[in-house]
Amino acid sequence: MGAARASADRRDATIVALATPPGRAALAVLRISGPEAGAIGARIGVPAALTPRRATRVRLHAVDDAASMLDDALATWFVADASPTGEDLLELSLHGGHYVSTQVLAALVAAGAVPALAGEFSERAVRHGKMDLLQAEAVADLIDARSQAMHRAALVQLSGALSQRLEALRDALVQVEALLAYDIDFPDEDDGPQPRARVTAAAQHVLSALDALGATLPMAELGRDGVPVVLAGAPNAGKSSLFNALLGDARAIVSEIPGTTRDALEALVDERPYPWRLVDTAGLRDTDDRLERLGVEVSARWLARAGVVLVCADTDAALDATASAVGTATRARQVLVRTKADAAPSTRSDVVSVSAREGRGLDALRAAVRAAVSSTHPAPPEDQPIVTRARHAAAIAAARGEVAAFVAAWEADALPAPVAGTHLRAAITALEDLTGAIDIEDVLTRVFRTFCVGK
Repeated sequence: MGAARASADRRDATIVALATPPGRAALAVLRISGPEAGAIGARIGVPAALTPRRATRVRLHAVDDAASMLDDALATWFVADASPTGEDLLELSLHGGHYVSTQVLAALVAAGAVPALAGEFSERAVRHGKMDLLQAEAVADLIDARSQAMHRAALVQLSGALSQRLEALRDALVQVEALLAYDIDFPDEDDGPQPRARVTAAAQHVLSALDALGATLPMAELGRDGVPVVLAGAPNAGKSSLFNALLGDARAIVSEIPGTTRDALEALVDERPYPWRLVDTAGLRDTDDRLERLGVEVSARWLARAGVVLVCADTDAALDATASAVGTATRARQVLVRTKADAAPSTRSDVVSVSAREGRGLDALRAAVRAAVSSTHPAPPEDQPIVTRARHAAAIAAARGEVAAFVAAWEADALPAPVAGTHLRAAITALEDLTGAIDIEDVLTRVFRTFCVGK
């Protein structure tokens, strides 16, 4: 299979990897999974008869050399049927630190373990039925989550909700196949052939469900990348001070010298229903300074892709002029922000007055941004699965295309029923690919290589 990682001989290997980040820490955890996990552990001091799922203190040593102690550790044994990978699995909790974990890892490799590849533990869990492919991806998403939205989506997917939804759609397509088969095999029965409208309605129901599920991918992308919330205004309008105040951190340089910000600064702010990708941009003005002009061009690009624009100015007159200029560069919702309100706040109801220096008005501004985001970006359904990866969307689109082709052929009576039915089988296969029900090596390889080692 060449590039494929999980060849038959590797599947039988016992693998090992560090399951915690390398470096100085209180603990470091090593995982050993495979048929020889117990025997390999015994060679470095792990007793053969450990009580399953109970941490036991052990003295680890070099391979077959009890006099060369490596660490005073804890060992936990999991038998295959009850382990996360579906194989015999040994977890060693070591004292944290690069040297100790490296020495124990080297001893395990010398004793016969094979260094694990990225995602190989999760891949084995999928192969042994401990989770399906979508749940394994949810584990990776949970690790990578940087917002409430992605955390919630990952937990829902890990629970199996997306798999169950797809399985229900697969079963519905199988039922359509059954109606079609009855029409083919028993055309002369008293209750056959099946009314064409019944077959069409059943297929259309699946089509609508696939459309609804496929449409959730942008929600996941927003949860992962954030809604661009762009601060825009003239130089020295207080944008960088406001950026820092919203973050609670001095990320941007603040100066009374106009044009200090030459490039866009970005930061992710965890909010509901989606995080904000807060962007501090260069001041908008005509300038002969080449570097500043490049910064203004970057600002224009961010305005073009913004979800919400915070139009910043320190007077009402300047605010209206800036809003007019920004309106030619973006179609995003605008929130008018009167900065430096400690000097003179606005009395207008359509303006949010803030003082970054005193922290005044920040809660009102956050509320205004949340409202603007919610008005243009519907929140993901609570406790309902959404499509979180391009791989999912592509498979659902493929299944949808096949079902649509079937409906068109069936309604037009353009193809014999057995030929039209091949579209249904292709749609079923596309959905099975998603959960890993069909063992396609290149799909598994692409998915698990995006994982971290030790997962």
